[in-house]
Amino acid sequence: MTALSLNLNKLALLRNSRGRNYPDLLSFAERFIALGVDGLTIHPRPDQRHIRRDDVYALAEFLQNYPHIEYNIEGYPSGDFLSLIREVKPTQCTLVPDAEAQLTSDHGWDCRAQAPLLREVVADIKAHGVRCAVFLDPDPEQAPQAAALGADRIELYTEAYAAAHGTPRQAAVLADYVAAAARARECGLGVNAGHDLSLANLGDFLAIGGILEVSIGHALTVECIELGMNTVIPRYLALCHGAP
Repeated sequence: MTALSLNLNKLALLRNSRGRNYPDLLSFAERFIALGVDGLTIHPRPDQRHIRRDDVYALAEFLQNYPHIEYNIEGYPSGDFLSLIREVKPTQCTLVPDAEAQLTSDHGWDCRAQAPLLREVVADIKAHGVRCAVFLDPDPEQAPQAAALGADRIELYTEAYAAAHGTPRQAAVLADYVAAAARARECGLGVNAGHDLSLANLGDFLAIGGILEVSIGHALTVECIELGMNTVIPRYLALCHGAP
């Protein structure tokens, strides 16, 4: 079984575009939880173009009423970001190597080159009782480095898979993810995944087995607009909860 963590960023982006609290994140979070999602993910960025700092605290307070729902906060480990993690203490913190003005995540960490930064950050996060994951490209050589840093999990960056899905390259690209996931598990790491996963490509990806959690937001939000939440979320849950 794979847990489905729903990323709320795009709903926040839509809200911010009109300057008022519509759509209301907490209201939608409640509806998604009622439909059965396993967790909520947010990725606050320095420019607050979607998730704002006050959202981080509001969601933390809201989720006190739902102790079974995981709270995953993604982001670059700046001082401000780490202060949020220390204060909020989410279930999981996923470290992502984004530049400050970056449009969206587009690569994983080089755990060897960034070891001095990451080792200290991972230790700090775990000292506050928060599970720590690091965002990685599907490179098996990165897994031992992530384990040496003290990380609990990795999150495989799946854009390359999503781009290859349905093309002659799909099998070869998916093989990279199979190898990376297997190496991570050999190193004692849990394996998460996310980025550009959708109803169209998720099932084939989860067939590799052993994926603990997927974080999905952009495609899921679009699919909810097209098909409705009551149709989309059960379809995702069927894929995730039926995964090996």
